[in-house]
Amino acid sequence: MDMTVCVPRLPGVGETVIGSAFSIAGGGKGANQAVAAARLGASVSLVGRVGRDEFGRELARRYEAEGIDTSCLCWDEETPTGVALVMVDEDGENVIAVSPGSNSKLSVADGMAAKSRIADAHCLLVQLEIPLETVRTVVGLAHAHGVRVILNPAPAVALPSDISGKIDILTPNRTEAEVLSGTRVSTIDDAKRAGRLIQSQMGSDVVVTLGGQGAILVTRDSEGVVPPFPVVAVDSTGAGDAFNGALAFELGRSSPLDESVRFACAAAAIAVTRLGAQTSLPSYHEVASFLRGKE
Repeated sequence: MDMTVCVPRLPGVGETVIGSAFSIAGGGKGANQAVAAARLGASVSLVGRVGRDEFGRELARRYEAEGIDTSCLCWDEETPTGVALVMVDEDGENVIAVSPGSNSKLSVADGMAAKSRIADAHCLLVQLEIPLETVRTVVGLAHAHGVRVILNPAPAVALPSDISGKIDILTPNRTEAEVLSGTRVSTIDDAKRAGRLIQSQMGSDVVVTLGGQGAILVTRDSEGVVPPFPVVAVDSTGAGDAFNGALAFELGRSSPLDESVRFACAAAAIAVTRLGAQTSLPSYHEVASFLRGKE
C-alpha cells in the first residue's frame, strides 16, 4: 500500500518539509504492472502475497475490482502487507522507502502453485520485490513452457547467472542499467552501451527506459531510440510500472517489439501527468487516443 505526501521539495537529511496533499493507494511493482495490463484490456493473474490485515484485504478487493484473477494471491498469517512511503515534489520527482512485508515471503512453493497459470500465459511479467529464488523458479517455469518472460529488474540487484538465456526482454531504467552493466548511464550513448553490455551478458532483448528521454531498444541484431512523448510531469511514481504493464499487453497482442515499446512509452507518459501509481494508470482508449494525437 502506497502512502504519498506531496511536498514543495524533497527534504535533506534531518530536515522536515511541510507537505500538502496526502493519499493512500494500492502499490507494489507487481501489483501496479498487473493493474496496468488489466486496465488496458489484458487477462491478468496476479501471483503475490499480502498480509491478512486491513491493507491486504483492501488490496485484494481492489485487484478483483480491476478484473484481475486473485486465485494465486497468497495470504500471510504472520507478516504484514508491504507498504511504501512516498514523497513527491513539485517537479514530479519522488523518493520512496519500502517495507516489503509479506512480499519478502513469496516463496518457491507459492510460485510452483501458480504453475498452471504460468504455463497457459502468453507472457510472464516479473519484478524483483520478491525473493530471487522465487524469481528463478517462475522464470524457469515460464521458459520450460515456452512462455515469453519480461523481467523488470527493479529494485536493482545483481541477477542470478542461471536465468541467463531464460529471459526474453529486460526492462531496466537508467539506475538499474548501471547496476546490471557496471557502467555509468548519463547520456543516450551511455544507455546504448549499457544496453549492449546487458544484452551480451543475458542474451535477452533490452529496453532501457529513460523517462523524458524515451527508451533505448537493443536486440541481438539492432539498436535504436524510441523517442519520448513530451508532457508536463506531475508525479513519476508508477511510470515504469505503466510502461511494463503496457509492454506486456501490447506484446500479448502480437505487436512487434518496437511498436510495443512506443505504446508503452505513451502509457508511461500519460501516467506521469497524474498523481499516484495505480491511480495514474491509463485505459486502452486513453493510450490509443493519445497516440492518434501524435500522428
